[in-house]
Amino acid sequence: MKISERQKQILNRIVGDYIDLAQPISSEFLEKKHKFSVSPATIRIEMQRLTDGGFIFQPHTSAGRVPTDKGYRFFVDELIEKGISEFGEEFEIAKCLKEEIDNTVKFIQLLTKNLAVASSTLALSYLPKAKILWKEGWERVLREPEFREAECIFNFANFLKDFEEDIGDFEVNYPSVAKGGNERKFIDSQIHIYIGKENPFPRAKNFSIISSRCHLPDEEEGIISLLGPKRMAYDRNISLINSFKKILEKF
Repeated sequence: MKISERQKQILNRIVGDYIDLAQPISSEFLEKKHKFSVSPATIRIEMQRLTDGGFIFQPHTSAGRVPTDKGYRFFVDELIEKGISEFGEEFEIAKCLKEEIDNTVKFIQLLTKNLAVASSTLALSYLPKAKILWKEGWERVLREPEFREAECIFNFANFLKDFEEDIGDFEVNYPSVAKGGNERKFIDSQIHIYIGKENPFPRAKNFSIISSRCHLPDEEEGIISLLGPKRMAYDRNISLINSFKKILEKF
């Protein structure tokens, strides 16, 4: 389905608002918040077309709409296509990292902690040569409303276990999904984003991964990843990974 500019605008607002609020988004809410130059009735018609196209769905009768995996993918591809600005706190983070540059282990630990704090996701850093993995951010990611359900925590734990076991060759075996969901690319230096059912792991349909290889001090290579609910702040987290990679390139 090829969507119109109006539908594109509505879809991006729905995804962005749902990420912020974790609540189904209604046509009335969109009209009031974003001041569309059309009536709520027209917005409802466009939302129905987006629903028919598989970009959003209605979880309950008379409820607003929630993004599908296809809707999130469209949103993320639009972000990347337009270009994402660098993370605003880059220089403060760079200063902190520079203080630990003399020790690779301390450096990667601090890197992982900063990633977790800035992203509010579970951050993982992996050194393939040493086969060492660090995790930070459990207390932050578990505050997300999705994890009020015990089943969600259980599934996330199993998803994480599978990811840890496969992280060494994750980006080789499972390349990123390009725009449209059909083309796949093997480019280790790019940021790889897996949304919901795009994930190659069981019980990962409600979660997303943002992952990338990076260059660390002493010519070490690493993999940095952010794991969390599908309703994560993609723009913030992609810019965060971009900024960290640029910081690391300077050392």
